[in-house]
Amino acid sequence: MRKAEKAAIVLRELEKEYPEPGCPLNHTDPFTLLVAVMLSAQCTDARVNKVTPALFAAAPTPQAMVELGWERVREFIATCGLTETKAKRIVQTSALLLERHNGQVPCTFEELEALPGVGHKTASVVMTQAFGMPAFPVDTHIFRLARRWGLSRGTTVEKVEADIKKLFPKSAWNKLHVQLVLWGREHCPARGCRPSCPICTLLGAV
Repeated sequence: MRKAEKAAIVLRELEKEYPEPGCPLNHTDPFTLLVAVMLSAQCTDARVNKVTPALFAAAPTPQAMVELGWERVREFIATCGLTETKAKRIVQTSALLLERHNGQVPCTFEELEALPGVGHKTASVVMTQAFGMPAFPVDTHIFRLARRWGLSRGTTVEKVEADIKKLFPKSAWNKLHVQLVLWGREHCPARGCRPSCPICTLLGAV
């Protein structure tokens, strides 16, 4: 089966399962989304969503986050892992948003990736979810599924991202990356495809 045929099947099945997937990370604006994505590194979205309500109640803006300080931020995010590093980077990033961008989250990859702790994947999520710009964040779920389904043979996140972008229309990227993450969690986890996974069955990947 050609990659284009596989991509069409993937799109069809994901649209049936998750017609309106939304964003897995709870947020109210670009700043809270940026912080939530930074917290999600090596941590589940569910865990992040448990700690952010209290954090954002205490510090909903970059100014408030700087005033809170990294040690207090660390207390709020204690269960997220890598807490000291994440707390320091969140406060550093908040300070730079005030210094460079008038307290606003920038809407370009170059400016986002210049912030502490903001890599390409984090920037891509912010670009898609906060600003509606076409991007394709590749996390561990998407990396695994793309290779399992024969959509990419890439051995790096960068190569898998490039392959996926060629296969799917740009208009589908923002929604598709969330659909793939949800599918990977619920139907096709890292430990092995579940017998009920229709995409693996259709693509002969079982």
